[in-house]
Amino acid sequence: MIPETRYAETPDGSVAYQVFGAGPHDVLLIPDWHNPIEMLWEEPRAERFFRDLGSFSRVILFDKRGTGVSDPIPSEASLSIAPTIELAAEDAAAVLDAEGWRQACVVGIGCGTWPASLLAATAPTRVARLALVDGLPRLHASGDFQAGLSKEAAARFIAWIIEGHGTGTVLRLTDPAGYSDPQFRDWYARLQRFAMPRKWMKAFWSSVAEIDISSVLSSITAPTLVMNRAESVAFPAAWGRYLTAHIAGAEFRELPGRDELFFMTNPSPILEELRAFLTGVRAATTIDRILATILFTDIVGSTEQLVASGDRAWRDRILRHHSLVRRELSRFRGKEIDTAGDGFLASFEGPARGIMCASAIRESVKLLDLQIRAGLHVGECELVGEKIGGIAVNTAARVMSLGGSGEILVSRTVKELVAGAGLAFEDRGSHPLKGLPDPMQVFALVEAPR
Repeated sequence: MIPETRYAETPDGSVAYQVFGAGPHDVLLIPDWHNPIEMLWEEPRAERFFRDLGSFSRVILFDKRGTGVSDPIPSEASLSIAPTIELAAEDAAAVLDAEGWRQACVVGIGCGTWPASLLAATAPTRVARLALVDGLPRLHASGDFQAGLSKEAAARFIAWIIEGHGTGTVLRLTDPAGYSDPQFRDWYARLQRFAMPRKWMKAFWSSVAEIDISSVLSSITAPTLVMNRAESVAFPAAWGRYLTAHIAGAEFRELPGRDELFFMTNPSPILEELRAFLTGVRAATTIDRILATILFTDIVGSTEQLVASGDRAWRDRILRHHSLVRRELSRFRGKEIDTAGDGFLASFEGPARGIMCASAIRESVKLLDLQIRAGLHVGECELVGEKIGGIAVNTAARVMSLGGSGEILVSRTVKELVAGAGLAFEDRGSHPLKGLPDPMQVFALVEAPR
């Protein structure tokens, strides 16, 4: 359930915010500028991140003025970057006041690390602890910050961001896993469009090259944790190391992976580090690896069908689709791992069972006049609680993305493991798959036992 949206009143307008979680630690979460709070909960992975964070903390999440459902930036305010950061820091203090919180652990993510750092420096009594995820002092390189971009590269990057606003193309750089998922890319593009008016977005990004919070870092006295992804392109780990070196006593954690969206792919390391930072105790999670068959399914042409049928009728069909898929997963002893939009991620102990389940799902959903595509791969997966991750999961998703309407595609590994099971396949050739060093041979199921 989406938390109630409340409003904190300031002399210059209202700030929309939500409170969720029942843990003992108060957290003020400041994500990037393009994350309107009401839409974030539509994405199951974001909701799961919030629920997990709320299991050990009480969280305030808010829309900065000029974004989401908060009031516009005051008309008399300049659209230069200094008042934008100041307004965001003022908004953070306003929502703390609205809930009667004297102090909180402030977590800034991406460009949200700027107002988080400013708040910690200018209002130290309000910030008990500071966590900066995928942060940066400034975009451009100069002086002692040679890890930044050249002025020319920074200008090209900003122009690209502005041009692609509302299209989701930024995911190519920041979150390749999200960009490879058409449904997620469409949702993220809508998220950007609802985040802020285009005029304000252009003004904001046009002034990003002037942002520099280096001068405030030495004034931060709160215990500070800095986290960046090891393989990040958009927010290199070197940027986080700079922040760490210039904040007294700060600790740095280099997290695995490259996807920058805090809730995508593998958010567990962020949550684990935050839990330890807040509580001093790490969760007793057991990480193991098993060999599993991974199945991804996806409805073909869902956007067009949504438009044709309307929201309510499409929602009813999706619910019936989910019911049919879960019936077949139960029948073939598959384990539902995740449901994102109109697709499923599931695992099986054996590949033949996974293929038969995919075939049964394909036939079942025809009753709803729906066509799916499916992809399967067998590989070693990392287990963290009830979740799975790793290259095998990404590979199965990319195999599925090669399929057309009604097709079930499998990797060579799957085909070789089901020899003698009465399954017939057609060779679809070798394809380069992002993240894998070598092309992978893919096969389409053409016959399955009934």
